[in-house]
Amino acid sequence: QVQLTESGGGLVQAGGSLRLSCVTSGRAFSTYAMGWFRQAPGKEREFVAAISSLGATTYYADSVEGRFTISRDNAKNTAYLQMNNLKPEDTAVYYCAAGPTARAVRDGIANSWGQGTQVTVSS
Repeated sequence: QVQLTESGGGLVQAGGSLRLSCVTSGRAFSTYAMGWFRQAPGKEREFVAAISSLGATTYYADSVEGRFTISRDNAKNTAYLQMNNLKPEDTAVYYCAAGPTARAVRDGIANSWGQGTQVTVSS
């Protein structure tokens, strides 16, 4: 298991951008697939994006495809979520997760979860 710490959330106007970071502790970051999920008030947690251990494969939810980009820097033990053209419906707590494969993470199978970072998009 690894410990995950998210940062980069905040308040932004619609159409703006934010970049979330997820720093991991422990070794072997490059062996984990990483992903981002979000949970809005009163809603279930939903998948946002996932990336394979070496970054070759990515998955995105339809609602963020073309606006969000997931990436990772294995030398820095960090995964990122670049969010552009943000919309009020993107408002949620965003969580990062680590799992065995990108497909598994996409399906919600993760070994570790972060505590979350709040993203609020004003209209």
